[in-house]
Amino acid sequence: MHDTTALLLCDLQNDFIHPDGAYGRAGQSAPAIAALPARLKPLADALRAKGGWIVSTHFTLVPGKGGEPFIADHLRALRPFLCKGDFAPGSWGHGLVDNLAPSDLAVEKLGYDAFWNTRLEWVLRRAGVRRLLVAGIVTNGGVASTVRGAHVREFDVTVLEDGCAAFTDALHQAAIEGLRPVAGMTTVAAAIAALG
Repeated sequence: MHDTTALLLCDLQNDFIHPDGAYGRAGQSAPAIAALPARLKPLADALRAKGGWIVSTHFTLVPGKGGEPFIADHLRALRPFLCKGDFAPGSWGHGLVDNLAPSDLAVEKLGYDAFWNTRLEWVLRRAGVRRLLVAGIVTNGGVASTVRGAHVREFDVTVLEDGCAAFTDALHQAAIEGLRPVAGMTTVAAAIAALG
């Protein structure tokens, strides 16, 4: 049963999380976000030991001519500090944070929903994954969009309430409430216990 379960780690990348990453250098962080890798590590280790899958999504700024990234207008307005080299495929910043790495499957994503214009559904189906435990950042952005994407594709999806975070607790809580109709809810500790 565990081999059909995946821990889906949304965007827990160095450029988002690590102090030396793009967001860290710009002073864009939150304690709840910074705390996630350490909180999720015991679950990732337990699921690996039971034969489950660790799947990571990687927000990507695709490099164009001269390596200048394609950045959506809304994102440029929201995060003007993003520049060449940030979230570039294969770069250190693009990678999964060290204490959760490596993932079994890694998927580049371009927008909020990790299923949009990506190979995520294809690799999950090939791996035989039917159940997703979703964690990562931000609850009201990539997590919420990806959970809804999984729901419409008829995956059995459960959100780790304390395994996700946003830039404010109010945003996080509102997003969690909004996801209750389409996903199960649990905690990291309860998910570990359920693995036996």
